[in-house]
Amino acid sequence: MNVEIDRGSGFCFGVTTAIRKAEERLAADKRLYCLGDIVHNSMECERLKSLGLITISHDELAQLHDATVLLRAHGEPPSTYELAHSNNIEIVDATCPVVLALQRRIKRQYDANPQAQIVIFGKNGHAEVLGLVGQTQQKAIVIESLDDAKNLDFSRDIYLYSQTTKSLVEFNEIIDYIENHISSDAHFESFDTICRQVANRLPSVSQFAARHDLILFVCGRKSSNGKVLYNACKKVNPNSHLIERAEDIDLSWVTKETKSVGICGATSTPKWLMEQCASRIESL
Repeated sequence: MNVEIDRGSGFCFGVTTAIRKAEERLAADKRLYCLGDIVHNSMECERLKSLGLITISHDELAQLHDATVLLRAHGEPPSTYELAHSNNIEIVDATCPVVLALQRRIKRQYDANPQAQIVIFGKNGHAEVLGLVGQTQQKAIVIESLDDAKNLDFSRDIYLYSQTTKSLVEFNEIIDYIENHISSDAHFESFDTICRQVANRLPSVSQFAARHDLILFVCGRKSSNGKVLYNACKKVNPNSHLIERAEDIDLSWVTKETKSVGICGATSTPKWLMEQCASRIESL
């Protein structure tokens, strides 16, 4: 039986950088706080916790003074930096460069035309989206689907952006709808702010899933990117299963007819975790 780990799966650049910064700081100082889960993968969070990383909430940040806090790849709104400054907190900023560029772009647009509708295609409450909305004094409108886009005011200017990890296909559908419904008196601009390193994984993981009899998709339950990629696998290969760790593998999934097993994951899935899953299958 052939067991293959997808080479294209695993941490994206932003997550890799954030974890490297955490490991370097922990090796030097032994005490480092992280605002929110550094990555949406419980196993990786547990590993870093064992090295001394302490995950805190925004409420806990407000009570913290004279400490060092890492900001994860998702980014943060301006209010977080202001609070850190007032509490004498040193920031280790691991905001993904792609997210940081998007934050600055949205802020410039808001400052130039605060009366326009700045619309963000993304998940309400997602850490990255909260950071983006924060650039607009909380005025930006978040839409999660094409149906949400239908409720926009098409008589007013619309500037459309996207969370970096959203589907490019859905984003283009929203653009088409707005273009067909915007008033002739209003201005509409869209900005493709989807990370290509993430977007390109969708066709890649679909091709990978089609090559195997059984797919084990490894990711944390909180991962938005993981849900999108897993559904892509399931669409082309119904024999796909979502797991968080090697212990989740149901050995009944592997039958005499199973000649190949593909193991893949999200941008928040560590390689070592996929390797553990491969080892469990190979032990059969």
